Amino acid sequence: MPMKIFDKVTQSLIDRAKELGIETGIDRLEDQQPQCGFGQLGSCCRMCYMGPCRIDPFGNGAAKGVCGATADTIVCRNLLREEVGGAASHVGHARHVVIAFQKMLEGKAPGYKITDRAKLLEVASGLGIKTNGKSDTDVAREVASKAMDDLSRQDGEPMNWLKLRAPKREFEMWKNQGILISNAHNEIEEAMHRTSMGNDADPINLLLACLKMGLVDGYAGLHMATDFHDILFGTPQISKIEANIGVLEKDKVNIAIHGHNPVLSEKILEWTKKLEEEAKKRGSLGINVVGVCCTGNELTMRHGVPMAAHNLQTELVLITGAVDAMVVDMQCIWPSLAMIAECFHTKFITTESFVKIPGAIHVNFEPEHADEEAKKIVMMAIDAFEERKGEEVNIPKEKSVGFAGLSVEAIIDLLKKVDSSDPLKPVIDNITNGNIYGVVGFAGCPSIKLRDTSMTEKMTKELLKNNVLVVATGCTGHILAQAGLMDSSATDKYCGEGRRAVLHAVGKAAGFDVPLPPVWNMGSCVDNSRIATLLGALADRLGVKVSQLPAAGSAPELVQEKAVSIGTWFLALGLFVHIAPSPRILGSSVATDVLTKELENITGGKAYVELDPAKAAAGIISHIALKRKALGI
Repeated sequence: MPMKIFDKVTQSLIDRAKELGIETGIDRLEDQQPQCGFGQLGSCCRMCYMGPCRIDPFGNGAAKGVCGATADTIVCRNLLREEVGGAASHVGHARHVVIAFQKMLEGKAPGYKITDRAKLLEVASGLGIKTNGKSDTDVAREVASKAMDDLSRQDGEPMNWLKLRAPKREFEMWKNQGILISNAHNEIEEAMHRTSMGNDADPINLLLACLKMGLVDGYAGLHMATDFHDILFGTPQISKIEANIGVLEKDKVNIAIHGHNPVLSEKILEWTKKLEEEAKKRGSLGINVVGVCCTGNELTMRHGVPMAAHNLQTELVLITGAVDAMVVDMQCIWPSLAMIAECFHTKFITTESFVKIPGAIHVNFEPEHADEEAKKIVMMAIDAFEERKGEEVNIPKEKSVGFAGLSVEAIIDLLKKVDSSDPLKPVIDNITNGNIYGVVGFAGCPSIKLRDTSMTEKMTKELLKNNVLVVATGCTGHILAQAGLMDSSATDKYCGEGRRAVLHAVGKAAGFDVPLPPVWNMGSCVDNSRIATLLGALADRLGVKVSQLPAAGSAPELVQEKAVSIGTWFLALGLFVHIAPSPRILGSSVATDVLTKELENITGGKAYVELDPAKAAAGIISHIALKRKALGI
């Protein structure tokens, strides 16, 4: 396979790795070629030990597995198991935060506190909890109890967070279709059970279970995690940020925080401030905390911490030789990071009991001892800086600037400065007149297979040119920030005339000296909940279903199971969802037809696969045009 050419910073560090003889994911991908075609089609079954069975959907090989399972059954079972992996990741994340929240309320985790009282009361009210005459602690206990109910209840009633956050029209639609969910853990257990050998073989029934798993992810995972993050650590507000690996500083202690859970990252950030003087005594100019992957987004959204690297760059940020400690928690942690850290002075530190990597230093981070363990980790980074002094580092100069922190609450606060009595009216008016042609949410990771095409950036620029409002989460947020698309200067450079006028007007009303940027960063992967909240508010304001909005979602560089489960949630909401590359469903004509055609008659959603950036953007714009026509705008 020919050498891929990436953006300047990424490519320079890949070249540096080759010079040093350090293997990266690029090398391992090349060694894997050609990858298994049966696996890519989703038609390989490993559910029992009579196999593995590989079904050829083109009629040139086996038509059924040993047990008699067809390609349609095998593909749909595999898809559901992928979604279980994604939903379990997000539900596990949410549960972890709720347990930390409970420990804080019990006095067992004194290092944490309720930071956003208004968000606590908003969530409590939505859950039907009476707050008058109660202390914040008592209200918070009831909120936490409602969350734990959603992981344990056996009464069959809809989940509390589903009733709290689901759009009302969609809730009724799911009820009529029989796919409402009650207990997230039960749904995950049942999905694993039904996909084991000798159970569900009906592809349509399996696909309906996929929709249910999407709801599990959306409400027991994403929404619940976001709500508790905001209550504990504060709801994000707009701030100026820097992005790209150039945010590392040679003469400072550099701590890269990587993963997803702010229960860890917030404490590390707190202790870097407390130990700043200690670092200076050791010869540094201070401590520089940078964010990697989704926990980087969490810190960026709330504290303006620089966005150093997306997931594909996690190896490369270590290749600089300037990272004194990389501290990780859960999800998206490449095992290779420990091996690369050993090539330098870098301390690679794992913190979760279920995420241990050979070669890493493990510090078992628990909320009860958060301050003690965070201090220990920061001191390790300071010690590593002392080891590094005088050594060569290779930090690319490039970095971008921009705005982050655009939670729904921050967006509403901005719009109140345009129309205080009806904040969404300016958005509705501009959607109606075409200045905002539609809304597209980008989510997911950078793909090592598609990064050389600049898939995410090229799609975004095409959409901006056509006056589409683009919001982003997760590593797509890192990509677009690095590309300068979260900087106000990009507004005049890339936006169509209508959208450009809106961003200038709102920026002026908000008291900024510059227009708002063309791409709005809404946070980490769990903060796809914020995108859904925004779309739900717009749909409610227009009196329509989410499926009727001129809106779409995109996972432009599909990597993770989490993106599959998020995408299915968006399909359940009724969105047009672009995906590249294709999910592993092409081995089943039933799965392909249902997800790309028939689903429109069920939820209004539709999956759309396209690997060419210009064609992908054109397909989304065509969909938006159809929705606008149907609304008569």
